[in-house]
Amino acid sequence: MTQMTPSPLRGSLTRTLLLLGLGAALAAPLQASEEWPRGHYPLPEEGDLVGEVYTVVADEEDTLIDIGHEHGIGYRAMVRANPDVSVWYPGEGTEVTIPGRFILPDAPRTGIVINVAEMRLYYYPPAEEDQPRIVQTYPLGVGRQDWETPLGNTTITQKVENPAWYPPESIRREHAEAGDPLPSVVPPGPDNPLGTRKMRLGIPGYLIHGTNKPEGVGMRVSHGCVRMLPQDVEHLFDQISVGTQVRLINESFKLGWSDGTLYVQAYPYLDEEQGTTIQRVTEALGLVDASVEGLAYPVDYARLREVVEVPGGMPVALEASPEADPEPAPAPAPESLYDRLELVAAEVEDGPRG
Repeated sequence: MTQMTPSPLRGSLTRTLLLLGLGAALAAPLQASEEWPRGHYPLPEEGDLVGEVYTVVADEEDTLIDIGHEHGIGYRAMVRANPDVSVWYPGEGTEVTIPGRFILPDAPRTGIVINVAEMRLYYYPPAEEDQPRIVQTYPLGVGRQDWETPLGNTTITQKVENPAWYPPESIRREHAEAGDPLPSVVPPGPDNPLGTRKMRLGIPGYLIHGTNKPEGVGMRVSHGCVRMLPQDVEHLFDQISVGTQVRLINESFKLGWSDGTLYVQAYPYLDEEQGTTIQRVTEALGLVDASVEGLAYPVDYARLREVVEVPGGMPVALEASPEADPEPAPAPAPESLYDRLELVAAEVEDGPRG
């Protein structure tokens, strides 16, 4: 983990400066890591990881949500990375972890990839002449359990600035039953749930859009649409065109390589119907075995089990540590996936070890 303690950007003035700096950085050649706007990374020539995990120091007026937004991280990810930090009052001088390292999703690195389980969008813009290929990544709000965000391949079919919102009848009925009736149309402005930008998907009824409630980014709060932070949606909107490819996936378990080390990054399943713990461990073992097939790679299966059981959302190296003894006696390794699964199942039944 890379430890950094930069002076955090705070307040409306610094947000304005951030946006101005973003435009300047995009206009200038991207040559050094410190010149890259937040959430922008060069695509690795070999490997699958971008970004880094680092720490910042909270100011007195900060909330965990504000800090996350300043660094391009959504609500749930910040809470998972800082379980002992108050969401509403971290406290001046508190060190806050920014979980800013990501395994790129297992999908073509073109267009837009939305990983619903991760609540994150990846955009792979076309390469500029004499510039490295890059990836941009942004936190998202996605559909809640009874209004799930759809999966599949589609495209951007429409772009609208400052859109009006025409609530579907189903949403108007839901609000009416809750005692919060909606009008037939909500005009552009600060009360519009679509924010300042909307991008219509080829899947009827679904959008990528901004929001007038940015605190919901990083949560399952929408009626199936994909919400972005206001500054993020405006930046993405200006870059893409109608026809841009969009892939919506649900990848709660990601594997990737970096400098010869295999990493895993896991997120909670969106619902329990996606499998039991044993089923999840079984799937993870199969994916890891496929990744190291033919390689003399020492996998730490105990660590893999921990990541699957308690998904923390940060990349974890799966390479087994060498024994302290310079000439350790070789331990008998399980011979097959089923042998390992049997051992893991027994451990689960016995309960976690202290």
